[in-house]
Amino acid sequence: MTRLTWYEVAPEGAKALFGVHHYVTKNTSLPEELIHLVFLRVSQINGCAHCIDLHSRDLRKTMSVDKIMLLPVWEEVPHLFSERERAALAWAEEVTRVSETHASDEAYAAVSAMFEPKELVELTITIAAMNAFNRLGAPFRLPVAAQA
Repeated sequence: MTRLTWYEVAPEGAKALFGVHHYVTKNTSLPEELIHLVFLRVSQINGCAHCIDLHSRDLRKTMSVDKIMLLPVWEEVPHLFSERERAALAWAEEVTRVSETHASDEAYAAVSAMFEPKELVELTITIAAMNAFNRLGAPFRLPVAAQA
């Protein structure tokens, strides 16, 4: 079944959401590679095929395929991910699953040790933005570029 193209049906909403995306990708102090790593991990958790495809392709430009493939099990391969990446990924999982984790004090303390206050807010906005995109991409089944 063909589903709606959400950004065509509600262009003003899309414009607002893409404004947050622009802020995250162009106006924060976070490295671009970290942003896309967080985007991909959040999308994997949420099962958004379009976003997984898109952000995997973005990361392939700057990151090894091995690291991208092992992202779902990043905790088991700590040598592949920097301390800041591990902190960002743990926080991304915590915030994405906030109904289960309630953004625990332990997780907050861990990420706060690795990120300055403004960076932590920017990271959390990054996570929130990707969760919003996933909640549109997955239900409306945005297409993927991947070919068989």
